Amino acid sequence: MANTSARMLRLLSLLQTHRYWPGTELAERLEVSPRTLRRDVDRLRELGYPVDAARGVAGGYQLQAGTAMPPLLLDDEEAVAIAVGLRTAAAGAIGGLEETSLRALAKVIQLLPPRLRKRIDALQSVTSPGTFGGGPTVDATALTTIALACRGEERLRFDYTPRDRDPAARHVEPHRLVSLGRRWYLVAWDLDRGDWRNFRLDRLASPAPTGARFRPREIPGGDPVEWMRSRIAAIPNRYDVSVRVALAAEAVKATVGHWANVEPLGPHESRLRMNVDDLSWPIWMLGALAADFTIESPEELRARARATAETLLRGA
Repeated sequence: MANTSARMLRLLSLLQTHRYWPGTELAERLEVSPRTLRRDVDRLRELGYPVDAARGVAGGYQLQAGTAMPPLLLDDEEAVAIAVGLRTAAAGAIGGLEETSLRALAKVIQLLPPRLRKRIDALQSVTSPGTFGGGPTVDATALTTIALACRGEERLRFDYTPRDRDPAARHVEPHRLVSLGRRWYLVAWDLDRGDWRNFRLDRLASPAPTGARFRPREIPGGDPVEWMRSRIAAIPNRYDVSVRVALAAEAVKATVGHWANVEPLGPHESRLRMNVDDLSWPIWMLGALAADFTIESPEELRARARATAETLLRGA
C-alpha cells in the first residue's frame, strides 16, 4: 500500500476492533514491513490514539481506551447501525438519553455520504419502532433536519397545526430541541411574531432549512428545559388529576419521573398531581405503581378506572 494516508486509515480501522493483533499478521494485512508498521503506529500515537505494543516473538498491537475521545473510523455498516440506533434512542426508547442521542445523531448524519443516508432512510421506512407508553410519534427525518438547523444556526420554514386551530406556515430561528413527557418540543424565535415560541414536533410538518443563518439569542431564563416546563404548566388542560397513593413519594417519583408532580404526605403515602387532556396517562401510571390509591379528582378518572378494571377482570 503505497498511499500512507490510506494505509493509516486501514490500520486504524483494524485496531478499532479492540482485539489484539500480532505484529506479523498486521503487517501482512497492510502489506508493509514490520519497520513501516512501527512508524505508522507511532504516527497514530502522535494523533492521540493510545496504541499498546508488546515486544518479543509473539509481540503485537492493541488499541486501548484513553483519557480523551479520538476520532472514530467507521465502515459503511457500522455508520448505518449507529445512525439507526441513535434515531431509536432519540425517539425515547432509552429514557434520559433523548437529547444526547439527538445531538450525536446530528453530527453523524451531517458527515454521512448520500448513499448511506438513503440506506438509513430505507431501513427506517420499513421498521416499526416500539415506543413505550403510547406517546405521539415524530418523523425521524424531520427530527434530524431540525436538529441540524439548530446546530448550524439556520432558519427554518415548516407547517404547524396548533391545538384547535388550522395549520399555518411558520418561519423561525430554531435554538433548542427539548424532550419532555414523551414529547419533543422545538424552542425557537418566531420571526413573524417577534417572540419566543415552542412547537410540538408531532404537530409540525415539512421542515425545510432556508439557507439563511442567524445569530443565537438568549433563551428566557437561560434554561430551555425550565422555560418549556413553565410554558407547559401555563397551558389550560381538560383534567386536573389528584390521587392519593399508598406509597412513599420517592418510590412514586421513581416510576412516574417528570411526567407528574408528587407531594409527600407521610412515610408511606403521597399525592400524585397531573394536568392532562387525556386520562390514559394517569391510568397507565396508577397501574405501573402497583399500590393502593384513592382518586380525589376528577370524576371522569374514577369512571375510567372502573371501566379499565372491569376490562382487565374479564380478560383474567
